[in-house]
Amino acid sequence: MIFELIKIAFNSLKANKLRFFLSILGIIIGVAAVIAVISIGEEATYNVKSRVSSLGSGLIIVTPGFRGGKGGKVSQEVSNVFSLELAEEIVKKSPDIDKVVPSIQKGALLKYKNNNFQARISATTPDYEKVLNCPVDEGRFLSEKDIEEYKKVAVLGKNVVTELFPEEDPLNKKIVLQTGSHKLVFQVVGVLKSKGQMMLFNFDDQVYIPVSTMMKRISGEKFVQLYLAHTDNPDRATDATKQIKFLLTRKLEDPDLFRVRNQQEIIETVGRVTSIMVLMLAGIAGISLLVGGIGIMNIMLVSVTERTREIGIRKAIGAKRKDILIQFLVESLIISITGGIIGLILGVIISALVAYFNHWPLILSSFSIVLAFIFSSGVGLIFGIYPAMKAARLNPVEALRYE
Repeated sequence: MIFELIKIAFNSLKANKLRFFLSILGIIIGVAAVIAVISIGEEATYNVKSRVSSLGSGLIIVTPGFRGGKGGKVSQEVSNVFSLELAEEIVKKSPDIDKVVPSIQKGALLKYKNNNFQARISATTPDYEKVLNCPVDEGRFLSEKDIEEYKKVAVLGKNVVTELFPEEDPLNKKIVLQTGSHKLVFQVVGVLKSKGQMMLFNFDDQVYIPVSTMMKRISGEKFVQLYLAHTDNPDRATDATKQIKFLLTRKLEDPDLFRVRNQQEIIETVGRVTSIMVLMLAGIAGISLLVGGIGIMNIMLVSVTERTREIGIRKAIGAKRKDILIQFLVESLIISITGGIIGLILGVIISALVAYFNHWPLILSSFSIVLAFIFSSGVGLIFGIYPAMKAARLNPVEALRYE
């Protein structure tokens, strides 16, 4: 019986191929969008988490906080908190912290002969290489002697080398570093291996110079912008974070003057934010499934009107209401299931293409696939009930008279 109904439904749908395609288009788009959005979101989340993890285990980031706005003043970021001496004190008094790297970030224009490149200066210390897991490809990284003597030496990221030295070996070459009104000549002592983009930060666009050189020769500042702390035991990262918070609270007497986040907290935050975004986008994409359901209902209502005489003949030869009802529900389900299958294939193809061009691993969520497919089938069933009931309630005498 059921196979006969399916056969009749397919024959009816094949008689109007264009209408059939238009009726499943909304379902195709909805299913494809839901699967693609969730898959791409998980791929992007995995990529970001991998990049954060690639910074090295046991990383803790200490940044300035914000002073509250009082008396009509605007709340602003604290800039006179982190000194080089405070960094050394954190290492000495925090049992689980083995390194604290001070850092200053500034934009700079680099010049070499006729080539120039707008880069970011990272003024830091030799421990930066280990704490941020930035291995050297050529030459060397910064040394303690560079820090002590305020040397004008620089280590370049891969993109900087590509732009300034397209056909030359950069080692020991002299480049001009211009930031604001300051223009100094630096010697290139090393090149880092390519590390790529990490959210809004691109390691390959960086130029690394001694933090003392920045403070003494360029900015004249007495404070750095942030600390990059490190613990040798990643399992103790939470305890290490608490130790830094405790020390800074005692030292600065105001917990709002600083923010401390360890690597795991950053990864969890990224996961929460991307999950919310993915769910929101998937919800928006799911609306097209409802639109597709409305399209199915409209098409089925038209089909009922066009086949009124056919319905009358079937009732006249003994078909019951439930037979007519089931026939039109089967047609509605075939429309939605066909659209779901095509949308599933299209969603997987889109996800695979995005993963391929972004060099991400392809991640397909079985939950999203099952959910989208079940939802699309449910939409077909729900929106097919009214047309099916309308067909089943037709009076056979009036249906036979219908022209």
